[in-house]
Amino acid sequence: MGETDFISGFAKGLSVIEAFDAVNSRLSITDIARMTGLERATARRCLLTLTQLGYASYDGKFFTLTPRILRLGHSYLSSTPLPRLMQPFLDQLSEKTGESASASVLDGNEIVYIARASHKRVMSINLNPGSRLPAYCSSMGRVLLAAMSDDDAQRILEGSNRLANTPRTKTTVSDLMNEVRTVRVQGYAVIDQELEIGLCSIAIPVRNTRGMTIAAINIGAQAPRVTIEDMVQNYLPVMQSTRDTIGAVLV
Repeated sequence: MGETDFISGFAKGLSVIEAFDAVNSRLSITDIARMTGLERATARRCLLTLTQLGYASYDGKFFTLTPRILRLGHSYLSSTPLPRLMQPFLDQLSEKTGESASASVLDGNEIVYIARASHKRVMSINLNPGSRLPAYCSSMGRVLLAAMSDDDAQRILEGSNRLANTPRTKTTVSDLMNEVRTVRVQGYAVIDQELEIGLCSIAIPVRNTRGMTIAAINIGAQAPRVTIEDMVQNYLPVMQSTRDTIGAVLV
């Protein structure tokens, strides 16, 4: 893409939208300028434009995103067949295992949930299509990183904010790369309370008919009643069967 094809104003507006998250739900012009690196006048114009279009609201000091912003995410979910295709299979997987089942894709250093069958709530946060989690400490994230080359996976890990969510969380790039390589060999990833105390999960890649990894599916369970060994023995074969059925119809 040439320089003349790049719309800098559009890119700046997107960076402003991405500055909002669960922690920063109400932001001032000064906050946006600091977080995005934009000049204050530019940040102001972007925020006021979003407000005029109905994507943000303004109380005289702080801006917040409005529900209209969900249209942007819905455009992806409605335009790609992958979530619609995978949902019934996840429903069946959840029914067979009695656990929640999810599917996600990689976006930068995060995974984005594209479909989910929630049998019971196993996390303190509520996960739905569009929800995001760090790739480095999630089972689906490690599966998707394992589908990459070592160089690409390491670049993502080095650019991640690798927080120790629990005492069990692996945070060093070397430890995480060892995990990625193990996942690549064994074909699945397991997380034992690295993302949240009390949560364990197992994930596998979903490949199309050309052998390309295009998504990951996982099952999450409560650690006090299901061990990692139980998940590998009881859930992994059911997940692999589901994955093979999905993959057979993905070109």
